Amino acid sequence: MRFVLPLAGLTSVLAAAFQPAALNPVPVAEDSVRLFLPEDLQATVWAESPQLFNPTNIDVDYRGRIWVTEAVDYRDFNNKDHLSHPAGERVVILEDTDQDGKADKSSVFVEDKELVSPLGIAVIGKQVLVSAAPNLFVYTDTDGDDKADKKETLLTGFGGLDHDHSLHSVVAGPDGYWYFNVGNAGPHNVTDRSGWTLHSGSLYTGGTPYNKTNNGGQKSDDGRVWTGGLMFRIRPDGTGLRVLGHNFRNSFETCLDSYGNMWQNDNDDQVIACRTSYLIENGNAGYFSADGSRYWQADRRPGQDVFTAHWHQDDPGVMPVPENTGAGSPTGIAFYESDLLGPKYRGMLLSAEAGRNVIYAYWPQKNGAGFDLKRHNLVSSLPEDNVNYKWNDNVAEDRRKWFRPSDVLAGTDGALYIADWYDPIVGGHAMHDKKGFGRIYRITPKNRKLTAPKLDFSTLDGLEEGLRNPAVNVRNAAFTGLVKQGKAALPVVQHLLKDPNPYIQARAIYLLPHIGGDMSVLLGSPDPGIRLVAFRAVRATGDFLPAARILATDADPAVRREVAISLRDVPLDQCQDILRELSRRFDGKDDWMRVAMGTALDGSKAGAFYPELLKLFPQPPEKWPLPLARLVFETHPVAAIPALKARAGSSAVPAGQRKQALTALAFIRTRPAAEAMVALSKSPLPDVAEQALWWLNFRKTNDWADLVDWKETTAQLSPAHQKMLKLQVEVTGEHTMDERSAAALEMAKDPIGGKMLVGLAAENRLPGPLRKAIGKKIFENPDASVRTLASDYFPREGRNYSVDIIARRAPDPSRGKMLFEKNCTTCHKHGTTGAEIGPDLSTIHQKMDRLALIDAVVNPSAALVFGYEPWLITTRKGDTIYGFLVSDGATVVLRDAAGKQIAIRKDQIKDRKALKTSLMPDPAALGLSEDDISDITGYLLSFQKH
Repeated sequence: MRFVLPLAGLTSVLAAAFQPAALNPVPVAEDSVRLFLPEDLQATVWAESPQLFNPTNIDVDYRGRIWVTEAVDYRDFNNKDHLSHPAGERVVILEDTDQDGKADKSSVFVEDKELVSPLGIAVIGKQVLVSAAPNLFVYTDTDGDDKADKKETLLTGFGGLDHDHSLHSVVAGPDGYWYFNVGNAGPHNVTDRSGWTLHSGSLYTGGTPYNKTNNGGQKSDDGRVWTGGLMFRIRPDGTGLRVLGHNFRNSFETCLDSYGNMWQNDNDDQVIACRTSYLIENGNAGYFSADGSRYWQADRRPGQDVFTAHWHQDDPGVMPVPENTGAGSPTGIAFYESDLLGPKYRGMLLSAEAGRNVIYAYWPQKNGAGFDLKRHNLVSSLPEDNVNYKWNDNVAEDRRKWFRPSDVLAGTDGALYIADWYDPIVGGHAMHDKKGFGRIYRITPKNRKLTAPKLDFSTLDGLEEGLRNPAVNVRNAAFTGLVKQGKAALPVVQHLLKDPNPYIQARAIYLLPHIGGDMSVLLGSPDPGIRLVAFRAVRATGDFLPAARILATDADPAVRREVAISLRDVPLDQCQDILRELSRRFDGKDDWMRVAMGTALDGSKAGAFYPELLKLFPQPPEKWPLPLARLVFETHPVAAIPALKARAGSSAVPAGQRKQALTALAFIRTRPAAEAMVALSKSPLPDVAEQALWWLNFRKTNDWADLVDWKETTAQLSPAHQKMLKLQVEVTGEHTMDERSAAALEMAKDPIGGKMLVGLAAENRLPGPLRKAIGKKIFENPDASVRTLASDYFPREGRNYSVDIIARRAPDPSRGKMLFEKNCTTCHKHGTTGAEIGPDLSTIHQKMDRLALIDAVVNPSAALVFGYEPWLITTRKGDTIYGFLVSDGATVVLRDAAGKQIAIRKDQIKDRKALKTSLMPDPAALGLSEDDISDITGYLLSFQKH
């Protein structure tokens, strides 16, 4: 096997072949693992327990010491009998005092009960920022004894207490601002020190007992709706909080290169949809619907694959995703800009992948206004990429898979440091390693010793050396020191601008406007990278519109992208000429530029600028050129409804463009748009009529619910339903227990009545004796979902299954196939067979091993798949409805066990509860034996062979 890795640089690629070498097992613990990495690099264990435990995040200070946040009390509600720190989680400082390549000193900087599973640390000058939702703390060591003396709360109000999808680490940008991100475990209600307030959320709840309430559609003080995971920028004094991206699931970290490009990874719960991406400013990553009221499953359109639907890639306003990493659990991320590992490693984006036991390396390549990414295994505990990663795989006997990199960074010495959480499992809020064991690996070049420099920030030479350093937050201290020097630092900047490393040049460019330097020459540089950074530096420090006018005609699309992004908050009358130039140069094919133009035309500007677009491209709708069609798709102004209707219904327009015109119409929240879709549903073009009907059926439950006189979405009460309502009165009324029991038993045999009984039990309206009586009959209810939910509320004589005994049985996949088709295909799809009500099981063999799959069948409620948590809703009419929540807005939509979507107006809901019981019946409810379970799981796991 050979590694083929590109050489450094953002604009060019050279090929180099590496032969991976298996290191000798590290001799410090009997369960140590081999690491595979390029043959010119070596790995050593730099620190391990008891020097540190369960590392979640790491940073390095100017002395080269590694700081660690620990989480040994991770998810106490879910993980018992583990190492505990009763005084609170710790921040630990690790140091190699004799420079022999291993840490020999460990000290506790702080131990604090308010640190509940902290996920981030940043050491910036004398300040130590620790991310522990709901708070971003700043600790300061005022007397230099390596102990926290002062504690401040910089920000508070983040959701996600003791949740992975919460507040992550801070990183200093090359412009002097601080950047950080948060996951989708909202709501996030955060006020910065200038009084600006963020309000953000989505329909996602769960994961921990504390994440109980959340909702989308919230507006922040900028008047915008931000949802899901978020990316922020803030000044070091705690003012100027601004959202830079949103609608992530749980991007664990975001890093910046010295050009100011933001990079992130993100995970999913559907096996094949993790991603690594350049984050365009103001980018919408597309996890939820734009307002956060619907999961991606609710918005999935006919013909969309999982990845496209998962990240809403066919929607306007959503940034493209250049790299689908597949299954996994991505964590820390870093950008390596030094030559100290070797020149070929310069320009390397590093993404820690805890699920697949690997550090991925990318060398981003410019492509139009964005980037292409191709991943390579840089460091792994496995000889091959574990593409069939299973988050809950039983790996107790395969210690190679216990390597769980939680973070990666460049030290001041240029080495890479990798934090290893070290556990049999990652995900599901689980932790199976009870000892809290953890390690930090150090990656260095062979035959070369790297040592941490002694940085002195009291001199100009020391500050220059600090700005050259590989460690990003150390560079910020040097940046701040040089800004304080003012014009005295100009010779340093001039020297840095001549450095052969373009990343060091970029750092100097960001510094220049802070110290009175002239930016005009750099804005006119023949190097597009310099022009881009110079514009970003000007924009960060002053009036940028003159520079934007010049660069609007730039030959480089990335420069024009940056100009477009900068115009979001500029009134149209001040930038209309710039927008015209940008529109002229848009090729209609570059999705990064399309999204940037959408940012430039944010809000009412889109409608106001639409007439200008028609002047630039004066063709009739049926003959629109691609640039105009894509700009209208992205901005979908109300005034474009007639043109979009004409394009969508024209046989002269290619089918793909007709589809985009229909989509654009569907994202206009007005009655005329809905009426245009009604008209298109009668089109003689089959593809148009079919798509329009789908949009009408979909939009009547959300954006267009109040715009058209829709028919009632719930059925009228049937005679059978009325009968059950009468029996319910007897069950809950003033009757004898015998009378109540007789009525209840009658209800328990009926699908409608069974649902009503579950609703009554959920409201605690049934006494114990009555529940016992009902329990004798309700588990025979013809509705499987009733039988399943009943186990939460009614006693029964259940059957116990042994997972271990079932796993030891030899499965018969052929018999399992027949059993699966008989019992499971009403809800689950497998290959081309079955319904898509519950999760698709076609790739279950890539998710789970035999033990895990048997456990999922025997205990279906033990680990509910994200997006398939059941809800129970009681309406004001007395109806009880339950199913999967697919939309949560003015109209709430549930998908029931039959796959039917039921829409309920929110004002008609009396009560709603999230349930802990899966809608999937347990095997006893299906009448399955242990042999049956063995055969079904054997069939599912053998599917890859067919």
